[in-house]
Amino acid sequence: MRVSTLDREILALMQRVSRDIILPRYRNLSAGQIIEKAHDDLVTIADREAENALSEGLATIDPSLAIVGEEAAHADPLILNSLSTDCWIIDPIDGTHNFAHAQGPFGILLARASGGESRSGWIYDCLTGRFCAAHSGRGAFVNGERVRAASTGEQPPVAAISVIFLDPVRRAAVAEHIAPHYHVVETPRCAAEQYPRLALGQNDVSFFERTLAWDHAAGALWVNEAGGKVARPDGSPYRVNEYHRTGMIGAATPKLWDDLATHYARLG
Repeated sequence: MRVSTLDREILALMQRVSRDIILPRYRNLSAGQIIEKAHDDLVTIADREAENALSEGLATIDPSLAIVGEEAAHADPLILNSLSTDCWIIDPIDGTHNFAHAQGPFGILLARASGGESRSGWIYDCLTGRFCAAHSGRGAFVNGERVRAASTGEQPPVAAISVIFLDPVRRAAVAEHIAPHYHVVETPRCAAEQYPRLALGQNDVSFFERTLAWDHAAGALWVNEAGGKVARPDGSPYRVNEYHRTGMIGAATPKLWDDLATHYARLG
C-alpha cells in the first residue's frame, strides 16, 4: 500500500465533507434546495455547502494555489482564467442529477493543475468510500493499491455512451457509425464513476461531449496513469484550461482508443 501525505490529507477532507455535508442531504432535499442552472443541469444546497468546505480545506493544505470550483465559476466565469495557473479544481458533487433524484452514484472530484495540465487527481465515491488517486508520472491507485487498466475482454467491446448533450443529427450519427461496433450501455451520469469503470474492467470505451475541468481533470489523469488512454479525438492531450473545446475519448487500452477514434471521426 502506498499513500502519500498529500493523499491522506485529501482523503480526510473528502471523507469529512461527504460525512458532514453531502450524505446528510442525500434523500433529504426539499424542492427549494434543488435549482436548475441550465437545462438538465442541477445544483443543490449540498453542492454549494460542500464546495465552500472543500475550498477552505484545500486553502489550508496549500494556500498558494488558486481555487477553481464549479459553482464559483458558474457565478463568476472570470475564475476560469485561473485554470492556466497553479490551481485546485473542485467538483463538490459529481453526479448532482443522481444525487438530486435520490440515487447513486455520486462523488467528489478534486485535482491539482499547473499551466493547464493536471498534476494530481482524486476521486471519492461518497456511497462506497472508494478513493482513487493519481499523480503525474507516478501511477494510479485505488484505496492505496496500485491499479493497471484492464479491458472487459468482451466482444464486441463495451461502450458507455450518453447522448444527453447531443443534437438529433449527432445522435443519429452515433447510432450509425459507433453503436454497431460495440455493446452499448448507458453512462452512470457521473464522471466519478465513469472513469473508474474504464480502468477496472467494467467499460472498454466512452466519449464525452462536454469536457469541463471539474468533470475531467482528475479522471482523465487517473485513467492515463493506470495505462488506459484519455485524449482529444485528434489525439492531443486533455488540458484543463481549454474549457471551450468539446469532445474527448476514453478507453481501457490505447488500441481500444484508436478503434473508437476511427469510428468517432466519421461523426463529422
